[in-house]
Amino acid sequence: MATPTAGWRRDGNLPNELTNFVGRTRLLANLRQRLQEPETRLVTLTGIGGVGKSRTALRIAHMVRNQFSDGVWFADLARLQDAGMVRHTITSALGIADQSARSAEETLSDWVGDREILLIIDTCEHLVDACARLFEDLLKTSPRLRILATSRQSLNAQGEYTLSVPPLAVPGDVPGENAFTNESVQLFSARASAVVPSFELDERNIEPVSELCRRLDGIPLAIELAAVRLRALSVEQILALLTDRFSLLAGASRTALPRHQTLRAAIGWSHELCEPAERLLWARLSVFAGDFELEAARYVCAGEGLPAEDVTDLVSSLVEKSILLSEGTPSGHRYRLIDTLRSYGEEWLDKLGEKQRIQERHRDYYLQLAMRGEEAWSGARQVYWFVRMRHEHDNIRVALDYCLRTPGEAEAGLRLLSSLWFMWVVCGLAREGRLYLEKALSLVSQPSSVRCKALWVLSYVHSVQGNTDGAVEAAERCSSDAVRVGDSGAVILATKMLGTAAVLQNDLQKASALLGVAIEFHKTGRELNPGLLPSIVELSLVLTMQNEPAEAEVLLQDCVAVCTQRGELWLRSYAMYAMAMAQQAMGRSAEALQNARESLRLKRYFHDVLGIGLVIEVVARLVLDQGQADLASRLLGAGQQNWRSFGMPQMNSPFFNAEHDRCIKECRKLLGDEAHEAAFAAGKRLNLEELIELAIGECGEDADPAPAV
Repeated sequence: MATPTAGWRRDGNLPNELTNFVGRTRLLANLRQRLQEPETRLVTLTGIGGVGKSRTALRIAHMVRNQFSDGVWFADLARLQDAGMVRHTITSALGIADQSARSAEETLSDWVGDREILLIIDTCEHLVDACARLFEDLLKTSPRLRILATSRQSLNAQGEYTLSVPPLAVPGDVPGENAFTNESVQLFSARASAVVPSFELDERNIEPVSELCRRLDGIPLAIELAAVRLRALSVEQILALLTDRFSLLAGASRTALPRHQTLRAAIGWSHELCEPAERLLWARLSVFAGDFELEAARYVCAGEGLPAEDVTDLVSSLVEKSILLSEGTPSGHRYRLIDTLRSYGEEWLDKLGEKQRIQERHRDYYLQLAMRGEEAWSGARQVYWFVRMRHEHDNIRVALDYCLRTPGEAEAGLRLLSSLWFMWVVCGLAREGRLYLEKALSLVSQPSSVRCKALWVLSYVHSVQGNTDGAVEAAERCSSDAVRVGDSGAVILATKMLGTAAVLQNDLQKASALLGVAIEFHKTGRELNPGLLPSIVELSLVLTMQNEPAEAEVLLQDCVAVCTQRGELWLRSYAMYAMAMAQQAMGRSAEALQNARESLRLKRYFHDVLGIGLVIEVVARLVLDQGQADLASRLLGAGQQNWRSFGMPQMNSPFFNAEHDRCIKECRKLLGDEAHEAAFAAGKRLNLEELIELAIGECGEDADPAPAV
């Protein structure tokens, strides 16, 4: 079962260290000192590829994580191509579900605020200017923020302290040093022992190991690649082969090769020692961003010289050769190419003339995956698909970038984007969805069913962001285009989206009529989400606002029954929220509070910060009804702080805003201004999970539900 998630966690998001860290004692001590000095708030680790910048950053991050009360956070920019998405990528890595229409600059700066955070930003060299501007802006507005970046070159940012990560010391660098304690030798020994458990460093092999480390210039990646060869070769054989290769590169000169050429020679040698099929797979795997699953590798990389049935064994072989990293996750093993090796594979893919074909296969795989997720979204594996698509986020971005940058592929991008409506609306990625949708729609001007779907998705995203004017405009464009192309389904979904916008605008009569049409069309069971079930919940809210809560409750009971039967949790959480509102209006506060808290428990399985914000408002009003004004003030403070971080407060709805203001006024009346402000300020210091725990009143209450995954 997937672990419930509610957004930001105080402990950060550091990746695990997959191997033990060797050496770098003085570098780590220097780096630790710099991160503690008040005047050094931006440190950039520089050095050649493969020298260990990322690994060093990860090691120090784990060492100092307890010194940052609000966590150490990691964002990898390696595959990001669009400099305009740097802020958004970091926002996503922080777990910020930004549903608002505010600028990315404002959202990120507001969220970091005065939190005590260390940001690790990996692989900045291809986005130097964008990173420099962002880091300068954040450090100006966030006094307790520190940033540790890795880059092959300095960012030239104001206040930056650059620390070079050199290769490891090799035997002979330190006069009188015992070769057995040399850090390059120790690294080789550690990786060799992992490959061949019987390997021991002793008097018989210390000289060839030392010479091997010297030949490899102490570059960690080169040493690790060489150590893997002990499965088939002795240390002496590895050294002889490398010496021959380097001699060819350097000619007759005894001058040492430049270090970047040393690494390239070591990678090239590893590449040559791979079987042809392994080399081909290595090249094709370079299309993936971040990590990927075996099923994806089989689909994308098989064909034309690489049978699908061979891919599994070849992946295992590349793992054994340390070309691929493998890590177990709750959903199975996932694989990743180290950035330097991926770049090498990408060059070969280009030389083979296969780059566009493999990019198309990659796009097709993630389009099919998105369509499967959309098809299954209303069923019992909803949490699985939420977790799965969040995990595939990096590869989704790469597929979208390919579609938007390649002539003739924009419509495929629209298909991918619109199939992922649940990712943009439910998973806390509304801003990203809107940016991609607007860009793709600008490239596809001809009306079609594909474009119509993208328009109603855009309308839904605008509503989530509290931008009702944008929602109405997109829905009306969808409706007019749908009439032109004869797409009746899109007309109805556009009608539903206009109804959603009308609810937020407090135009209850219009909302009731539009949502009623959508329900009539969908009541046979088609389009449960986002057609039937959201329409029922939204119409029930309208009925409650119109002082007809009993009728709303009847609608919601049917909705909950459908959700329970299908195993649907996302809309069920909204139905429980709407039920709480109806029951409160009928004076049944105890039942209402129970349902509101159940709604929050369900929302823990999703990154549904918008829904959490709405439910918190209801819980605050309900505990106020019970005379707990101090608790209500704390909930309102925490809720408002999280609204500012994640979206437009109360979705910019006049009705919800009025309810919020009435609750604030009543708290002030019962507590007095000073006590209310103190409780409100105390609430603002809570993170999202702490807020949910406070609202639920968790003291061994009912266990969380366990959806099928």
